[in-house]
Amino acid sequence: MIFTSGDGPIFWAANIAMLLLLLAMLLGFVRLVRGPSLGDRVVALDMITMLTVAVVGVFTVASGQKAYLDVGIGLALVAFLATVAFAWYAEKRVEAKREDADRPARDSEKST
Repeated sequence: MIFTSGDGPIFWAANIAMLLLLLAMLLGFVRLVRGPSLGDRVVALDMITMLTVAVVGVFTVASGQKAYLDVGIGLALVAFLATVAFAWYAEKRVEAKREDADRPARDSEKST
């Protein structure tokens, strides 16, 4: 059991939810390590951060401390900005590859 104090439906629901979230997080780490492409890794990292926000939410409900919600909100905002930054980086990377692939074709057209 993750939460050892308490009894009743909230106690059991928090323990079950935490175990399922940790299992999903473990699978997300597997995808992060094994992901064949950058897109897979970005999605896995975003999933892990959202699962972390969910863990903070479950912990908030189980502990009864509302202060942890601020941590979850802050983490969600940072995760959103990180996802946008990764998407921008991936787009620029694809554009650079496309320009590199077009460059030899353009250079051979100019020389003829």
